[in-house]
Amino acid sequence: MSGEAAGGASSCIGAAAASCSSAGSSYVAAGGEVGIAGRLPSRVLEHVFSYLDLYDLMRCSLVCWHWNNCLADENSEVWRSLCARSLFEEALRSDILCNLTTYKGKLKSYLHALSSHDCSRNVYVKKNGFTLHRNPIAQSTDGARGKIGFSEGRHAWEIWWEGPLGTVAVIGIATKRAAMQCQGYVALLGSDNQSWGWNLVDNNLLHNGEVNGNFPQCNNAPKYQCNGVRPQIGERIRVILDMDNKTLAFERGFEFLGVAFRGLPKACLFPAVSAVYGNTEVTMVYLGKPLDG
Repeated sequence: MSGEAAGGASSCIGAAAASCSSAGSSYVAAGGEVGIAGRLPSRVLEHVFSYLDLYDLMRCSLVCWHWNNCLADENSEVWRSLCARSLFEEALRSDILCNLTTYKGKLKSYLHALSSHDCSRNVYVKKNGFTLHRNPIAQSTDGARGKIGFSEGRHAWEIWWEGPLGTVAVIGIATKRAAMQCQGYVALLGSDNQSWGWNLVDNNLLHNGEVNGNFPQCNNAPKYQCNGVRPQIGERIRVILDMDNKTLAFERGFEFLGVAFRGLPKACLFPAVSAVYGNTEVTMVYLGKPLDG
Protein backbone atom coordinates (compact mmCIF):
# COMPACT_ATOMS: atom_id res chain seq x y z
CA MET A 1 0.00 0.00 0.00
CA SER A 2 1.41 3.39 -0.99
CA GLY A 3 1.84 6.18 1.55
CA GLU A 4 -0.99 8.08 -0.18
CA ALA A 5 -3.28 5.05 0.01
CA ALA A 6 -2.36 4.41 3.62
CA GLY A 7 -3.09 8.03 4.46
CA GLY A 8 -6.45 7.74 2.71
CA ALA A 9 -7.26 4.63 4.73
CA SER A 10 -6.40 6.41 7.96
CA SER A 11 -8.56 9.37 6.96
CA CYS A 12 -11.44 7.03 6.20
CA ILE A 13 -11.02 5.34 9.58
CA GLY A 14 -10.92 8.70 11.34
CA ALA A 15 -14.04 9.93 9.57
CA ALA A 16 -15.89 6.72 10.35
CA ALA A 17 -14.82 6.82 13.98
CA ALA A 18 -15.99 10.40 14.30
CA SER A 19 -19.29 9.52 12.69
CA CYS A 20 -19.85 6.67 15.12
CA SER A 21 -18.69 8.32 18.34
CA SER A 22 -19.59 12.00 17.95
CA ALA A 23 -22.09 13.48 20.34
CA GLY A 24 -24.49 14.29 17.52
CA SER A 25 -24.75 10.74 16.18
CA SER A 26 -27.53 8.32 17.04
CA TYR A 27 -25.14 5.62 18.21
CA VAL A 28 -26.93 3.08 20.41
CA ALA A 29 -24.76 2.04 23.39
CA ALA A 30 -26.67 -1.21 23.91
CA GLY A 31 -25.05 -2.75 20.88
CA GLY A 32 -26.53 -1.10 17.79
CA GLU A 33 -24.79 1.50 15.71
CA VAL A 34 -25.55 3.67 12.73
CA GLY A 35 -23.58 5.83 10.37
CA ILE A 36 -20.54 4.96 8.28
CA ALA A 37 -18.84 2.76 10.87
CA GLY A 38 -21.91 0.65 11.48
CA ARG A 39 -22.45 -0.04 7.78
CA LEU A 40 -18.91 -0.92 6.63
CA PRO A 41 -18.74 -4.65 5.79
CA SER A 42 -16.43 -6.72 8.00
CA ARG A 43 -14.26 -7.74 5.05
CA VAL A 44 -13.64 -4.08 4.21
CA LEU A 45 -12.82 -3.20 7.81
CA GLU A 46 -10.50 -6.18 8.09
CA HIS A 47 -8.60 -5.12 4.98
CA VAL A 48 -8.15 -1.55 6.25
CA PHE A 49 -7.31 -2.67 9.80
CA SER A 50 -4.54 -4.93 8.46
CA TYR A 51 -2.45 -1.80 7.69
CA LEU A 52 -2.75 -0.25 11.15
CA ASP A 53 -0.41 -0.54 14.14
CA LEU A 54 -1.38 -1.88 17.56
CA TYR A 55 -2.15 1.52 19.07
CA ASP A 56 -4.56 2.39 16.27
CA LEU A 57 -6.22 -1.04 16.49
CA MET A 58 -6.80 -0.57 20.19
CA ARG A 59 -8.49 2.76 19.47
CA CYS A 60 -10.55 1.22 16.70
CA SER A 61 -11.81 -1.53 19.01
CA LEU A 62 -13.41 1.20 21.16
CA VAL A 63 -15.29 2.93 18.34
CA CYS A 64 -18.38 0.68 18.32
CA TRP A 65 -19.52 -2.91 18.76
CA HIS A 66 -19.23 -3.61 15.03
CA TRP A 67 -15.54 -2.67 14.93
CA ASN A 68 -14.86 -4.42 18.23
CA ASN A 69 -16.41 -7.65 16.91
CA CYS A 70 -14.36 -7.39 13.74
CA LEU A 71 -11.16 -7.33 15.83
CA ALA A 72 -12.32 -10.06 18.23
CA ASP A 73 -11.04 -12.91 16.01
CA GLU A 74 -7.46 -13.36 17.26
CA ASN A 75 -6.51 -15.36 14.17
CA SER A 76 -7.89 -12.94 11.62
CA GLU A 77 -5.89 -11.41 8.79
CA VAL A 78 -5.62 -8.22 10.87
CA TRP A 79 -3.63 -9.92 13.64
CA ARG A 80 -1.71 -12.14 11.21
CA SER A 81 -0.53 -9.08 9.30
CA LEU A 82 0.47 -7.17 12.43
CA CYS A 83 2.22 -10.24 13.83
CA ALA A 84 4.19 -10.66 10.60
CA ARG A 85 5.25 -7.00 10.65
CA SER A 86 6.18 -6.93 14.36
CA LEU A 87 7.87 -10.27 15.05
CA PHE A 88 11.12 -11.52 13.60
CA GLU A 89 10.82 -14.37 11.11
CA GLU A 90 13.20 -16.40 13.30
CA ALA A 91 10.68 -16.42 16.13
CA LEU A 92 7.69 -17.22 13.91
CA ARG A 93 9.45 -20.16 12.27
CA SER A 94 10.87 -21.64 15.47
CA ASP A 95 9.02 -23.54 18.19
CA ILE A 96 9.40 -20.70 20.69
CA LEU A 97 5.75 -19.73 20.27
CA CYS A 98 4.37 -23.21 19.69
CA ASN A 99 2.18 -23.07 22.82
CA LEU A 100 0.40 -19.96 21.54
CA THR A 101 -2.34 -20.78 19.06
CA THR A 102 -3.37 -17.31 17.88
CA TYR A 103 -1.59 -14.48 16.10
CA LYS A 104 -2.77 -11.99 18.70
CA GLY A 105 -1.39 -14.25 21.44
CA LYS A 106 2.00 -14.39 19.72
CA LEU A 107 2.06 -10.61 19.36
CA LYS A 108 1.11 -10.13 23.01
CA SER A 109 3.90 -12.49 24.04
CA TYR A 110 6.44 -10.45 22.08
CA LEU A 111 5.26 -7.24 23.74
CA HIS A 112 5.81 -8.89 27.16
CA ALA A 113 9.19 -10.49 26.36
CA LEU A 114 12.46 -9.83 28.20
CA SER A 115 13.59 -6.27 27.69
CA SER A 116 16.83 -5.37 25.92
CA HIS A 117 16.70 -1.99 27.70
CA ASP A 118 16.07 -3.23 31.23
CA CYS A 119 18.85 -5.73 31.79
CA SER A 120 22.49 -6.08 32.78
CA ARG A 121 25.08 -4.65 30.41
CA ASN A 122 26.51 -8.18 30.18
CA VAL A 123 23.45 -9.67 28.49
CA TYR A 124 21.49 -8.98 25.32
CA VAL A 125 18.25 -10.17 23.77
CA LYS A 126 18.80 -12.19 20.61
CA LYS A 127 17.33 -11.31 17.25
CA ASN A 128 14.30 -13.56 17.80
CA GLY A 129 13.13 -11.07 20.44
CA PHE A 130 12.55 -13.66 23.17
CA THR A 131 15.90 -15.16 24.16
CA LEU A 132 18.42 -13.59 26.53
CA HIS A 133 22.10 -14.39 26.00
CA ARG A 134 24.62 -13.89 28.79
CA ASN A 135 28.13 -13.01 27.69
CA PRO A 136 31.02 -14.96 29.31
CA ILE A 137 31.93 -12.33 31.91
CA ALA A 138 33.80 -13.56 34.99
CA GLN A 139 32.62 -12.79 38.52
CA SER A 140 29.33 -11.24 37.53
CA THR A 141 25.68 -12.13 38.01
CA ASP A 142 23.41 -10.73 35.32
CA GLY A 143 19.67 -10.50 34.89
CA ALA A 144 16.81 -8.99 32.94
CA ARG A 145 13.22 -7.92 33.48
CA GLY A 146 10.24 -8.31 31.19
CA LYS A 147 9.04 -5.31 29.22
CA ILE A 148 5.72 -5.11 31.07
CA GLY A 149 4.97 -5.48 34.78
CA PHE A 150 1.74 -6.41 36.52
CA SER A 151 -0.11 -4.82 39.41
CA GLU A 152 -3.41 -6.69 38.99
CA GLY A 153 -4.88 -9.79 37.38
CA ARG A 154 -3.48 -13.29 36.83
CA HIS A 155 -0.60 -13.94 34.44
CA ALA A 156 1.48 -16.89 33.27
CA TRP A 157 4.73 -17.21 31.36
CA GLU A 158 7.21 -19.95 30.53
CA ILE A 159 10.93 -19.98 31.17
CA TRP A 160 13.07 -22.05 28.82
CA TRP A 161 16.67 -22.46 30.01
CA GLU A 162 19.14 -23.54 27.34
CA GLY A 163 22.60 -24.65 28.37
CA PRO A 164 24.11 -25.39 31.80
CA LEU A 165 22.65 -23.62 34.81
CA GLY A 166 26.02 -22.90 36.41
CA THR A 167 26.28 -22.41 40.16
CA VAL A 168 23.25 -20.09 40.35
CA ALA A 169 20.20 -19.79 38.10
CA VAL A 170 17.17 -17.94 39.42
CA ILE A 171 13.72 -17.24 37.97
CA GLY A 172 10.99 -15.14 39.52
CA ILE A 173 9.74 -11.58 39.75
CA ALA A 174 11.14 -8.16 40.61
CA THR A 175 10.11 -4.55 40.98
CA LYS A 176 11.71 -1.80 38.91
CA ARG A 177 13.98 -1.01 41.86
CA ALA A 178 15.64 -4.45 41.94
CA ALA A 179 19.21 -4.59 40.63
CA MET A 180 19.86 -6.53 37.43
CA GLN A 181 23.64 -6.89 37.86
CA CYS A 182 26.07 -7.43 40.72
CA GLN A 183 29.62 -8.64 41.34
CA GLY A 184 30.31 -12.30 42.05
CA TYR A 185 28.19 -15.37 41.48
CA VAL A 186 25.13 -14.90 43.67
CA ALA A 187 21.39 -15.42 43.64
CA LEU A 188 20.55 -11.94 42.39
CA LEU A 189 16.78 -12.40 42.39
CA GLY A 190 15.74 -12.59 46.01
CA SER A 191 18.85 -10.83 47.29
CA ASP A 192 16.77 -7.87 48.52
CA ASN A 193 13.18 -6.97 49.37
CA GLN A 194 12.50 -5.95 45.76
CA SER A 195 12.64 -9.43 44.23
CA TRP A 196 11.47 -13.01 44.74
CA GLY A 197 13.24 -15.98 43.15
CA TRP A 198 13.52 -19.74 42.85
CA ASN A 199 17.12 -20.92 42.50
CA LEU A 200 16.88 -23.87 40.11
CA VAL A 201 20.31 -25.17 41.14
CA ASP A 202 19.63 -25.90 44.82
CA ASN A 203 15.82 -25.60 44.91
CA ASN A 204 15.81 -22.67 47.35
CA LEU A 205 13.24 -19.90 47.52
CA LEU A 206 14.84 -16.50 48.05
CA HIS A 207 13.57 -13.11 49.21
CA ASN A 208 15.11 -10.20 51.10
CA GLY A 209 18.49 -11.95 51.14
CA GLU A 210 17.12 -14.97 52.99
CA VAL A 211 16.28 -18.55 52.09
CA ASN A 212 12.53 -19.08 52.53
CA GLY A 213 12.72 -22.86 52.38
CA ASN A 214 13.05 -25.51 49.72
CA PHE A 215 10.88 -25.74 46.64
CA PRO A 216 9.07 -27.87 45.64
CA GLN A 217 8.20 -28.90 49.19
CA CYS A 218 8.64 -32.64 48.90
CA ASN A 219 11.33 -35.15 49.82
CA ASN A 220 14.16 -35.50 47.30
CA ALA A 221 12.70 -32.89 44.97
CA PRO A 222 14.21 -33.38 41.50
CA LYS A 223 16.40 -30.53 40.36
CA TYR A 224 15.79 -28.88 37.02
CA GLN A 225 17.80 -30.85 34.48
CA CYS A 226 19.34 -29.47 31.33
CA ASN A 227 21.77 -31.53 29.25
CA GLY A 228 23.13 -28.72 27.12
CA VAL A 229 20.40 -28.84 24.50
CA ARG A 230 17.06 -27.12 24.46
CA PRO A 231 14.56 -29.01 26.66
CA GLN A 232 11.34 -30.39 25.25
CA ILE A 233 8.09 -28.48 25.67
CA GLY A 234 7.12 -30.52 28.73
CA GLU A 235 10.33 -29.42 30.47
CA ARG A 236 9.59 -25.74 30.37
CA ILE A 237 8.93 -24.09 33.70
CA ARG A 238 5.70 -22.14 33.93
CA VAL A 239 5.48 -19.17 36.30
CA ILE A 240 2.04 -18.13 37.55
CA LEU A 241 1.62 -14.69 39.12
CA ASP A 242 -1.72 -13.99 40.80
CA MET A 243 -1.85 -10.32 41.75
CA ASP A 244 -5.42 -10.70 43.00
CA ASN A 245 -4.38 -13.23 45.65
CA LYS A 246 -0.79 -11.91 45.87
CA THR A 247 0.86 -15.29 45.15
CA LEU A 248 3.60 -16.68 42.90
CA ALA A 249 3.49 -20.34 41.86
CA PHE A 250 5.38 -22.65 39.48
CA GLU A 251 4.56 -25.57 37.20
CA ARG A 252 6.81 -27.96 35.33
CA GLY A 253 5.31 -29.78 32.41
CA PHE A 254 1.83 -30.75 33.50
CA GLU A 255 2.70 -30.83 37.19
CA PHE A 256 1.72 -28.02 39.52
CA LEU A 257 4.61 -27.59 41.94
CA GLY A 258 2.74 -25.40 44.39
CA VAL A 259 2.65 -21.82 45.61
CA ALA A 260 6.15 -20.53 46.27
CA PHE A 261 5.42 -17.05 47.66
CA ARG A 262 2.39 -15.53 49.36
CA GLY A 263 1.66 -12.01 50.54
CA LEU A 264 3.26 -10.23 47.59
CA PRO A 265 3.10 -6.44 47.84
CA LYS A 266 0.67 -4.22 46.00
CA ALA A 267 3.24 -3.08 43.47
CA CYS A 268 4.11 -3.45 39.80
CA LEU A 269 5.97 -6.76 39.51
CA PHE A 270 7.95 -7.84 36.44
CA PRO A 271 8.99 -11.29 35.23
CA ALA A 272 12.74 -11.61 35.81
CA VAL A 273 15.68 -14.02 35.52
CA SER A 274 19.32 -13.97 36.62
CA ALA A 275 22.23 -16.14 35.46
CA VAL A 276 25.96 -16.58 35.94
CA TYR A 277 27.04 -19.18 33.36
CA GLY A 278 28.82 -17.81 30.29
CA ASN A 279 26.91 -18.06 27.00
CA THR A 280 23.83 -19.47 28.70
CA GLU A 281 20.53 -18.52 27.09
CA VAL A 282 17.10 -18.07 28.66
CA THR A 283 13.86 -17.69 26.72
CA MET A 284 10.72 -16.19 28.26
CA VAL A 285 7.32 -16.62 26.59
CA TYR A 286 4.31 -14.79 28.04
CA LEU A 287 1.15 -16.93 27.86
CA GLY A 288 -1.52 -14.61 29.20
CA LYS A 289 -4.13 -15.56 31.77
CA PRO A 290 -3.41 -19.03 33.24
CA LEU A 291 -5.87 -21.83 32.67
CA ASP A 292 -7.50 -23.09 35.84
CA GLY A 293 -7.21 -26.80 36.58
